[in-house]
Amino acid sequence: MANVNIKFNNKDYLLSCDDGQEESLKKLTKFLDKKYSELKDRLGNIGENKLLLITTIKLIDEYFDLKQKITNQKQRLNEISNKFREIRSLAIEYKKDKDKEIKYLNDQLDEFKKTIEDNNNHYEEMLDKTTQSLEKIISNTESLSKIQ
Repeated sequence: MANVNIKFNNKDYLLSCDDGQEESLKKLTKFLDKKYSELKDRLGNIGENKLLLITTIKLIDEYFDLKQKITNQKQRLNEISNKFREIRSLAIEYKKDKDKEIKYLNDQLDEFKKTIEDNNNHYEEMLDKTTQSLEKIISNTESLSKIQ
């Protein structure tokens, strides 16, 4: 245990604390002394015990206000976290749906390309047959012309 000399309300006190906590104790005492002095200046000399009680109540009130704010922030953070998870889930589901839609459209595009290719081949075949037929007709017409 370490001993620390502190000053509170213009009086010196010797307090004990765990080793390594000396600076923290001085800092806390300085904070308490400041709050005490502020109330003493505002309320006047109403007695040390009453002023200590009011200072303690004021500090506890600040503590509980801060604790409530932290609780509210944690709750808000949880709400935001839940909304984020919900949005993330919706985004993943949306992406899955879009991936399915893209695959379907790609399959349709491949099918369309195949249909175009098949139709192009049929067109080529028809052109070849038509060309051959026309060549035969021309050849026959020329043969008939020579005979006459």
